[in-house]
Parts: sequence; C-alpha cells; structure tokens
Amino acid sequence: MASVTRADILAALKSIAAPDGRSSIVEQGLVSEIVIANRKVYFAISASPDRAAEMEPIRKAAEAAVKALEGVESANVALTAERAPGSQSPSAAAGSEGAGRTGAAPRTAARSAAIPGIRHIVAVASGKGGVGKSTTAVNLALGLKALGLKAGILDADVYGPSVPRLVGLSGKPQVMPDRRIKPMSAFGLKVMSMGFLIDEGTPVVWRAPMVMQALTQMLREVAWDDLDILVVDMPPGTGDAQLTLAQQAPLSGAVIVSTPQDLALIDARKGLAMFRQVNVPVLGIVENMSYFLCPSCGTRSDIFGHGGAREEAERLGVTFLGEVPLHMTIRETSDRGQPVTAVAPDSPHADIYRDIARKVMEGIEEPGARRAAPRIVME
Repeated sequence: MASVTRADILAALKSIAAPDGRSSIVEQGLVSEIVIANRKVYFAISASPDRAAEMEPIRKAAEAAVKALEGVESANVALTAERAPGSQSPSAAAGSEGAGRTGAAPRTAARSAAIPGIRHIVAVASGKGGVGKSTTAVNLALGLKALGLKAGILDADVYGPSVPRLVGLSGKPQVMPDRRIKPMSAFGLKVMSMGFLIDEGTPVVWRAPMVMQALTQMLREVAWDDLDILVVDMPPGTGDAQLTLAQQAPLSGAVIVSTPQDLALIDARKGLAMFRQVNVPVLGIVENMSYFLCPSCGTRSDIFGHGGAREEAERLGVTFLGEVPLHMTIRETSDRGQPVTAVAPDSPHADIYRDIARKVMEGIEEPGARRAAPRIVME
C-alpha cells in the first residue's frame, strides 16, 4: 500500500471550501503543520471563536476527505480557536461568575479514567527549560526500576523530545493487531516519545488542541500493560500540556526539578503552584546541577549557588528529594544514550538517583497521597 504524503493531503484539502466560499482552506492558510505517523494524519484548522460552530462542518469534511485517501487509516483534525487578549473561554467565565457568588462551589472538570495496566503515574516537571529535567526523569525511572518496580517513561515534551537520545533509541514503534502502539524498550524501561514519530530535526509546529490530542493518544493508545509506575517527562512551563496530563491521567504526584539559583526557583514555584491548583500532590523538589565536583582534584564548587531548592522545599512544606551534582560522568553518559543509573549502577551518581526514587515511592505510598484522579478547579 502506498504511503500518503503531505502533498496528497493538501491536494485533498483544496477541495474543502473556506468560510468565504470563494477559496479553499488551504488557500486561506487555515491548515496547520501536517504530521503523518503510522498511517494516521494529524492537523488543525484555524477558526475565530465566534465562528467555531460554523467551522465544525468544514472540520468534518476535511477529516473525511483525508481519511478517504489511500494509505490513511485515520485522520485527527482539531479546530484551533484564537481569542483576543484578555478574553475568557465560556467555561472560565462561568467559573469566575460562580466563584463570585456567596457560597458557590468551584466548577470542576470530569475526573479522568484510570489507564489500564498502570498503577502509578508521576510527572517530572520544571518551571523553565535547561535545568536537566529530562535527564532527571530518565534516571528517576531507572532508579525506580532498580528498586524492583516495572517502570516506563513517556516523553510528553512534544516540542522538544529528548528521551530517545537519552536512552539511545531510534526508529519507529510497532503498531499491534489491536491498533495500539507498542512502546519501545531500553534498559528494561518501556519508552514512548513523539521523537519516535517525527525526524529529529523536524519542528513540531502545533497549536494547543493538537498537543493535547497527541498527549492523550500517547497515554491511552500505547500498550503500557503491567507497569508499576510510569514517569512522564513534562515540557517546561505551566501550559496546555500540564493541564492535559492533569485532566487525562490520574497522576499519583509530581516531581519538580530546579537548579539552585533564584531565577530557576521563581519558575519552579510556579510549577509547584500549578500542580497544587489542579489538585496533584507534589512529591518533592530535586536540586539539579547542585554543585560541581572537579573530576581531577575533587574540589567542590557551587557554580549556581547552593541549597536554594532545599530552602524552597522547606518554605513551601514539600519534601526535598535530593541534590544531583553537575558532573562530567552524568553529562557524558546522557550524551551517549547510556544513562548513568543503568550503566554505572555502583557509582555515587546512581546512588543519588536511587535515593530520589525511594523518596518518590515513599511519598506516593503515604496514606492520603493516592487518589482516583485530579480535579481542574476554575476559580
């Protein structure tokens, strides 16, 4: 069977008239970047909020036109409604109105259903990029595995997936007979990432609905069967991806990664506050790049300051999970796709990650820490 191409899809979409009726949605520039993965096609159509209802038949027509192409198994088309600055969505406005009434209960989204075969899901997040979150997530998953748990890792950083390189994996995952995606495997971990579905140098130019749809599918259409714990490497920040995970997955908790300096800690506070706002337990803070150990002389240098994350954890009343040094061994093993916790299990660095993993599990198993699912509270 011939593989469908982007040109094929655009040609099909040129038959779909734009709202003006005089040109197509392609000619109007309403079609987002198109992604093709495992015979599934993903894209979005831009629409202004006041014309969303009018655009729904166009969305359905575009979806049908692409699905009819040879080599396409399914088409997933979203509408992206852009709002003027300062405007609110109907649900947010309703929530604000309700919050303003005396005695009114906060509005909440529906609780998310459990994901079959996964006992616990832990998000690893940071308020900003460049703090070593992905390296921490991979080594945390390996530390959990070293404790005897069946572990996996989901790379939810759709815009900048780095887990494939950190664990030395490439290629595309297989599609199983039941149409679920079989996760890839490295060092005893089940692994899934958007990086397996697109070329490493290809930017993901997606609006929020497409990101949310991709995350939902990587959670619920992957054969994660029989995992004690799934570690989710979140994108940095406090945006749509984090809210999607909170809505779509029953998170057992979140781990915040920060470096010691004040600028990183300011953003870490935002991440921590975001998880608390959506009712996800914060299991603790990791201070990454906590200090530098000279590999030649063993001298310690606090390049980014020291102890900031510990002090912040104490101030906010959350567990301080540990200090990870800035060290050549961690950097070199990560760059080679051979994470230190797997390839040097007797090293002091592996000991640090295992100790963090132990504290994470203790936090999950504390009475009251587990819950059926998080809530989204509209205040």
